[in-house]
Amino acid sequence: MQVNPPDALNAKKRAVLGQLSDMDLRLLQVFKSVVDCGGMAAAELELNIGTSTVSRHVKDLETRLGLVLCRRGRAGFALTPEGQRVYEETLRLLASVAGFRNSIDDIHSRMGGQLAVAVFDKTASNPQARIGAAIAEFTEQAPDVHLQLHVASINAIERGVIDGTYQVGIIPAHRNSHSLRYAELFSETMLLYCGAQHPLFGADCAALTWDGLQAYHFAGLGYHSPNMALSHRAGLSRKATGFEQEAIATLILSGKFLGFLPDHYAEGFERRGQMQAVQPALFRYPCSFVSLLRRSPQPSRAVQAFHDCLVRAHGPTGTP
Repeated sequence: MQVNPPDALNAKKRAVLGQLSDMDLRLLQVFKSVVDCGGMAAAELELNIGTSTVSRHVKDLETRLGLVLCRRGRAGFALTPEGQRVYEETLRLLASVAGFRNSIDDIHSRMGGQLAVAVFDKTASNPQARIGAAIAEFTEQAPDVHLQLHVASINAIERGVIDGTYQVGIIPAHRNSHSLRYAELFSETMLLYCGAQHPLFGADCAALTWDGLQAYHFAGLGYHSPNMALSHRAGLSRKATGFEQEAIATLILSGKFLGFLPDHYAEGFERRGQMQAVQPALFRYPCSFVSLLRRSPQPSRAVQAFHDCLVRAHGPTGTP
C-alpha cells in the first residue's frame, strides 16, 4: 500500500482552491508568464513587477493548489510533472476566458480583447506573404484588439487553433482536419541546398537524379509536412532532423547534409557563399500556405475580421 509522506498530506489539506476567483486567474497568468519566460527573473520585465513579487505569486498558487509546480535553484528553473500539467490546463483555461471576453464583445457588436495568431516560421522574407498588410488593415479596423503573434511548428499551430490557444493559424498545406476551416493564401518555392563544405558545392550536378540523392545524408523536418512527405516519397537518407527552418539551415551549413529551404530564406546564405541550391530546376517543390480557423464555435467578430483581412491581402488586388 502506498503511503503519502506527511508533507504531501499537509499540502493536500492546505489546498483551498474551490471556485476560481479573479486572484486565482491573476496567479495563473503570472505562472504562465514565468514558464513562458523560463524563470522568475526573466518574467520580471514581462510582468513589470519585482522578482520577489513574482516568486510570492507562484508560491501562493502552489499553496492554493496544494502542489509543487516548479523547482528553482542553482540548477535553474524547471517545471515539475505536476507543474507541466497545471501549465497545460492554464493555457486552456486562459484561452477559454479570452474566448468568453471576445464573445461578450461580439454580443455588444464591438471588437476588443486579445487575438492570438500563429504563423509557421520564416514567412516574413517571402515576397508573396502579405501578412503585414493584413495586420495593418486589421489594426485600422480594430484598434482596441491586442494582437499576439506567435511562431510555431505546423502541428503546434493546428493543435492550438483546435483547442483555442490560437484563434488564427497560417501554415503550409499538408493535410485537412474536419475540425478546421482552410483558405488559400500564398505560396513559396522549396529548393534543395548544400553547404560550402559539402562535396556537391560547386560541382557539376547536371546528371544527378532523385535516386542519386539517396547517396547523400539528408536533413528533414521532424513532423508531418510537405518536407517529410517528399523525403519519404523520394527515399532520401535522413540522417538528421530539425524542427524549424532555422534548424535545417544550420544542419546544411555544417556541410554534412542536404536539405530543403524556402528560396527567399536561403537567398542571404547563398549571397554570402555559405550554401548553394543543388540543380534547382529539378530538386524543388512548391509549398502552399493556408489559413486555419476552428469550425466550431463560430469565430468572433474580431477573428472573422482578421481572417477577412488576410484573405483580401492575398487576393488578386493584394498580390504584389
